[in-house]
Amino acid sequence: MAKRLPAVKSRERALAPDEFQEVRAAARKIFRSAHLRIQANTAHLHQWRAGGFEPQSRDWLVGEALNTLARTGYVPHILRKNGAKRTIRKYVTALGGDSAQWTWMRLFLSRTEAYALSVLLVMEFGLNATVVSNMRTPRTTSDSGSGEFPTYRMELEKPRRGAGRYFESRNVTDSGADAPGRLITQALEATSHARSFVTAADASLDLLLVWRNSQPGPRNLSPVTPFSIGLTKNAADCWLNETGLTGAPLRRTRKTVNALHRREPGQNSQETHDSVYVLPEPQVQEASVPIIAEGAESALAHAQQVVLRAQLVVSAEAGGQETPTVDCSDYENSPFSAPGMGCSASFLMCTACPNARIHPQHHPRLAYLHRSISSLRSVLGDEIWVDEWGSAFMRLEDLKVRLGDAVWTDAVARVSSDDKDVVSRLLEGKYDL
Repeated sequence: MAKRLPAVKSRERALAPDEFQEVRAAARKIFRSAHLRIQANTAHLHQWRAGGFEPQSRDWLVGEALNTLARTGYVPHILRKNGAKRTIRKYVTALGGDSAQWTWMRLFLSRTEAYALSVLLVMEFGLNATVVSNMRTPRTTSDSGSGEFPTYRMELEKPRRGAGRYFESRNVTDSGADAPGRLITQALEATSHARSFVTAADASLDLLLVWRNSQPGPRNLSPVTPFSIGLTKNAADCWLNETGLTGAPLRRTRKTVNALHRREPGQNSQETHDSVYVLPEPQVQEASVPIIAEGAESALAHAQQVVLRAQLVVSAEAGGQETPTVDCSDYENSPFSAPGMGCSASFLMCTACPNARIHPQHHPRLAYLHRSISSLRSVLGDEIWVDEWGSAFMRLEDLKVRLGDAVWTDAVARVSSDDKDVVSRLLEGKYDL
C-alpha cells in the first residue's frame, strides 16, 4: 500500500454494468443473426453440391448462386458498360432480391458484423483491438483428441509489449454453450467462406477477422478484392450508427473486462495492469472502499492481538489489582466484557488490555512465561501452537523488544520459584473460571 505510483490520466472509463450489458447484448444479437444466416446458407450450399435439389428449381438456383458467391465473392452477374455489376434476373428472383442481405451477406460477414464479433472476442478474452484485428486463424490443437470438445490454439501478437514478448498463445476449449471456445467455433464458421477465398489467393493472409466489403474498390484494405481483413477506422462508426449506442466500445470494453471482470492482466505487465487499468478506474475505487476498510479492520484486530497494549510503568500504582501476569487498573470496565460486569478474559489476555500495568516486579514472571510458551511449540506442533498460544507469545515478544536485551536478561536471571509456580498454574488453566 505504501508503493508510490505515478498519476495516470486515463482517457476513458470502464463501462458501467448496464452499459456493459447493453453493448454485449447488441454484439450478441448482431453476430448471432449473422452466424445463423451463414450457417443456414452453408448447409444449403453443401446440399446443392451433393445434388440434393432438382435442377433449375428455386432451391437449385439459390445453391448455384451460393456456389458462385463462394468461388468469386459475387453472385452470378453481368457487367454493364460502366463497369457496374448487375445480378442476373433469374437469380434475383430466386434469392429474393439483389441487395446485400439477399446476395453476398448469405455467406460473408459485413463490416458491422465483423465489429460485433471483435467486441465479443474482447469481452471473452480481454484482448485489445489491434490484437483482435491481426489475430491468425485459431487451429485445433493436436492434443484435442477425438472427443466432441475441440481445443483451439489462439496465436496472439502484440508488438507494444517489447522485443522478445510479441507473441503469446492461449488454448481454449469448446465444451459447451458457455465455454470460451464456443465463440471461436462460431467465429470460424461465420468467416469460413471469406477466409477460404482470401487464403486461396494469398496463403499469408490466414487471419480470422475477414469480412466482405460492401463497396470494394481501389481503397479496399485487403489485397484480395472484395474482402477486407481486420478492423477499419470507420468500423466503430458503422457499429454505432447501426446499434444507436454512444462511444467507441473496444477500448472501454477491454478496460471493463480486465479491471472489473477478469481482474488480471490482459497482455500487460502486472504493474501496467494496476497503474493504468485498475487504480485510475472510479468503479474499482468505489468497490475497493469496503474491501480496504475490512482489511484495515482485520489488520487492526490482528495488531490488537499480537502487539502489547499493556502500559509499562516504573512501579505499582495505587488501587491496582494484581493478577497472575500484571496489575489491573480497572477490573470493572474491561474491553473484553460488558461495562461494569468485570473482566472475564483469560489472564493471558492481560498483555492485550490497555487497563493492564506492567512494572519491574512483573518482568521475571513474564520472561518465564515467554520461555514456557516457546517450549510448548515442539510439543504441540506449529499449527496448534499458533492457534492456541501464538498471539500471547507475540505480545511477550513485543514486551521483550520494548524492555531491551539488558532488562530482559536480568529478568530471566531473577525468576523465582513462585514465578514458576504461577506460570505453571496459568498454563494448566487453573486460574480460569
